[in-house]
Amino acid sequence: MSHPGILYPRLTVIGFGLIGGSIVRAAREQKLVGEIVVVDANPAHRARVEALGLADRVTDDVADGVAGADLVVIATPVLATGEVAAAAAPAMKPGATLTDVGSVKAGPAEAMLAAAPDGVFVIPGHPIAGTEHSGPDAGFAELFENRWTILTPALRDDQAYAEAVAKLSAFWRAMGANVELMDDKHHDLVLAVTSHLPHLIAYTIVGSAADLENVTESEVMKYSAGGFRDFTRIASSDPTMWRDIFVANKDAVLEMLGRFTEDLQAMSRAIRWGDADTLHAHFTRTRAIRRGVIAAGQESAEPNFGRDRGKH
Repeated sequence: MSHPGILYPRLTVIGFGLIGGSIVRAAREQKLVGEIVVVDANPAHRARVEALGLADRVTDDVADGVAGADLVVIATPVLATGEVAAAAAPAMKPGATLTDVGSVKAGPAEAMLAAAPDGVFVIPGHPIAGTEHSGPDAGFAELFENRWTILTPALRDDQAYAEAVAKLSAFWRAMGANVELMDDKHHDLVLAVTSHLPHLIAYTIVGSAADLENVTESEVMKYSAGGFRDFTRIASSDPTMWRDIFVANKDAVLEMLGRFTEDLQAMSRAIRWGDADTLHAHFTRTRAIRRGVIAAGQESAEPNFGRDRGKH
């Protein structure tokens, strides 16, 4: 694909954590934007962004930060999306695009649409990429390569909005992502299965292991096999982000949790009654799913070359 050149003369990213920081690094590296403005409420984050030299301007004032921006990306925890959008939208210029990166879409999409004035294109988004790391040093430009970014545009048939969606799609593709358009509520159901429920299980099983009275903490650490290590990696993700996700996507998560509980009870019965055939059939089927994930290139969220947190 040919390089699209500068798509947005001014990019404003609100929230400089793993995703926001990776967007800034990737957009700069691919020369997709002109000026970069970072808005962050945390003074330590602002100081670090300035030290890294990743932005042309850094501020804690949302309205000031989005003024004149062609693309505004809200990269805060999802429960803050509405408040941030309300602060940002009135200061945005007509023709600008407002998007986000949250793992829940329906609620934040409604909040952004409610806040945005006429002439601002609201296109919610979610890059399905990440690591267990967080903060200004966590991001790296390669994070989105061969990952999916889902956009959940509004049901509009005007040409200007369609062009805004196409431009935002080109922006993500130029950073290495595959782009899919999806209904926001369907997105939330899919992510409840593929991301939210696995994180809930990881947090729970790590907590259960820590609560066992007859296993010391040192034994949990010392004898952690690969499976438990994977759980601890997932469970070390940013607690604020995941608190917000479970609150914001409550209905879909509870629906998936109910289905999972039923499946877990079926496995419990098979183990109790020594039903080897059922266990073998289930494990064979799930191994095939794992191989499909690997074949699709989605088995790892963090390439080895992204280990250097200072890289930009």
